[in-house]
Amino acid sequence: GFEDWLMINFPHIRRPDEILAYRSLSRILGTRPRTLWAVGPADSTLTALQVMGDKKTGFLVVLDQQRMVGVVSERDFVGRVILAKKSPETTPVADIMVRKVITVDLASMFLDCLNLMRQHNIRYLPVIDNGKPITVISIRDLLNEAVVYQEKVVAELERERLTVFTSTA
Repeated sequence: GFEDWLMINFPHIRRPDEILAYRSLSRILGTRPRTLWAVGPADSTLTALQVMGDKKTGFLVVLDQQRMVGVVSERDFVGRVILAKKSPETTPVADIMVRKVITVDLASMFLDCLNLMRQHNIRYLPVIDNGKPITVISIRDLLNEAVVYQEKVVAELERERLTVFTSTA
């Protein structure tokens, strides 16, 4: 079809899924294990912090009977517990969690995620599939994807330059 003709005659034109901005989360997540670290709204903020420490993450989804009711981050803990001089042992997660959660789904694209993070000044986005959170994408995940992508583009450009150089010699 037309796309094949385009790729043969104009090999330097990239298909939308080859352009990082239009790459779907489904493709970015690929075969990676889909981990979701969570606490309950009644859990203490100390418990949440212990889970963060165990799992080496700064962000947890708050689940109440498998339903996402909020999210909590290290920032929330610092601002709403430590600086508010509350007790981590007795303050429930429900008191400090963010209830209006910005989410994405598997069809969301790299650029959508980046824009949401920038607009809302957030570093994590829960990924929703069939109405349930399945994993979380972080600004670090997107940065890693961008670095790998740039390395690939640079390698392609170097190959093209070598091809041009050797064919004109």
